[in-house]
Amino acid sequence: MMRAIVSVLALVVGVGPSVALEPNEQRGFTFVSTNCSMCHAVGKYGDSPLPIAPPFRTLHERYPIDSLQEALAEGIVTGHPSMPVFVLEVDQVEDVLAYLRTLE
Repeated sequence: MMRAIVSVLALVVGVGPSVALEPNEQRGFTFVSTNCSMCHAVGKYGDSPLPIAPPFRTLHERYPIDSLQEALAEGIVTGHPSMPVFVLEVDQVEDVLAYLRTLE
C-alpha cells in the first residue's frame, strides 16, 4: 500500500516517468521511488534532494547500466555512511535495471 502511495505521489509531483512504462519498468520505478528518492532524483527531471547524490538519469554517463547488475545483486556499498546497503532479489535487479534504461 505504501509503495502505491509513493508511486502516485511521485507521478503527481513530477519525478516519475512521462511515458507509460512496461510492467517491469514500473516495478523498478516503484522500487527506486520507495527506497532511493529520499536522496536521489529518480525521474527524468529535477534535482536530487541530497546534493551529493547523483540523479539516476545520469548513472548511464558514469556506468554502463548493465554493469550495475552485480552491484545491485550483491549489495551496493558506498564510501559514505548515510547510504543504506541494498541487496536486491534477482527479479528486483532486473526491474530496477529496466527502469534505469528508460532514463538513458
